[in-house]
Amino acid sequence: MVQTEISQFTRECNDWRETLRSHRDELHQMQTTLQKAVNHPLSKEEQTELEHLQNQLHIQLINIHDLKHAVKLHDRKLSHEVSGKADAQFSDNVSAYHENLYDNYQSLETTLSELRSDLNHFITSIH
Repeated sequence: MVQTEISQFTRECNDWRETLRSHRDELHQMQTTLQKAVNHPLSKEEQTELEHLQNQLHIQLINIHDLKHAVKLHDRKLSHEVSGKADAQFSDNVSAYHENLYDNYQSLETTLSELRSDLNHFITSIH
């Protein structure tokens, strides 16, 4: 494994983790915004949509946590790779695993964007 590739992977991991922390904070803010926006009785359909959005916020917080943890573990393995302590099997799979994490990261980004849009649409519709 080329040292520069590992360094690049490490930088990407750090960037992803920082972005995931930011998304986590944003979702907590979205939960608060949603609670504040619902200041009057809701129709049955609105109540169902509210519950759906609350569930999605909770699920995405779990997804962020899980992905952040996976990236952190991957970054640790990269550090072991640099120090020469990792086994050969990891060396053969590091690029593929990194790419898989990136795909998961991109998928989560798309999901969060859709959730943002759904939440904004819901808040606009109840006012």
